[in-house]
Amino acid sequence: MSIAVGVNMEFIRSQDKPFAAGVEVAAKLGYKYVEPMVHNGRELLSEAGYFHSFSLDDDPGEMKDILDQHGVKPSGLSAHCPLMRPEISVPYLQKAIRFAAAIGAPVVNTDEGIRPSWVSIDEAFSVMRYTLVTVLRTAERYGVFLGIEPHQSISRTTDGLLRIARLVDSPMLRVNYDTGNVYLAGGDPYEGLSAVSRLLVHVHAKDITVVHADAERGKVTGTPVGCACGDGVIDWKRIIAILRNAKFSGVLSVECGTEQQAARSLAHLNSLVSAAEVASHA
Repeated sequence: MSIAVGVNMEFIRSQDKPFAAGVEVAAKLGYKYVEPMVHNGRELLSEAGYFHSFSLDDDPGEMKDILDQHGVKPSGLSAHCPLMRPEISVPYLQKAIRFAAAIGAPVVNTDEGIRPSWVSIDEAFSVMRYTLVTVLRTAERYGVFLGIEPHQSISRTTDGLLRIARLVDSPMLRVNYDTGNVYLAGGDPYEGLSAVSRLLVHVHAKDITVVHADAERGKVTGTPVGCACGDGVIDWKRIIAILRNAKFSGVLSVECGTEQQAARSLAHLNSLVSAAEVASHA
C-alpha cells in the first residue's frame, strides 16, 4: 500500500449528515480510505441521521456494505475512551476491536482520555496498564492493532506517548500519530514523528491555521479537527519524507472540518506523495 491518503469522518460533521452520506461524499471526492467513528449504545443525533458516528450495537456488516458500495476501505476505527476508566474502556475497546475485525479495519485508534480527579499520576500508569493488558488480549486474538494517539495530558509529550505505548509488551500496541495535536500542545511534530516511527500504525493528518496556533499553542493538548492540509503550519513534505524514511506503509487520515477542506487536503497530500515516489525512482 505504501503511503495512502484517507479521511476521518469528522469532515462531514459540519453538514449534520449520517455515516452513509459521509462515506458517499468521501468517495466522490476521490478518497479510497475512511476512518469511521464508533460509539456504545444509542446516541440521539446519530439515530436521527444528523451525526456520522456509528453504534457498536449495530451490525458491522451494515457498515461494511456501505463501505463496499462506495468502493472505500476503513483505515481504522476512531474509538476514543478513557484508559484510566477500565469499567468504561475495557468493554468498549474490546467491542470496537471485534467490530474492526468484522469490517477489515486494521487498527482501533484511542487515547488515554482525561485523567479522573481521583486517579493520581502515579496510579494512572498502573490503571492504564491493566486496561491495556486486558484489551490487548482481544486485539491479539483478532489481529487488530490498538493505536495510541497524542491527545491528552500525558500523551501530549513524546515521552508520555511512548511510555503509554510501551506499557505492555505486545506487537498489537502501536501509535496513531496526530501532527496537529502535537503542534498545538507545544511539541515538535517532526521530532515526535521520527521518535515514534517504529511503533507507527496510523497517522492523523491534521493541519493547524496560523491564527489557531497563535491563539492556543501551548495552552491545549489537541483539537477535534484542523484546517485543510497545506493551508496551515504543518510541513507535509517533511512529514512524508519522515514516513518514507521510516518505511511506513499505511494511511494518512485527514482530520479537517469541512468537505471543501477534505477536497483540498486530498489534492495537496496526493501531489506530495506522488512527487516523493517519483523522486525516489529518479
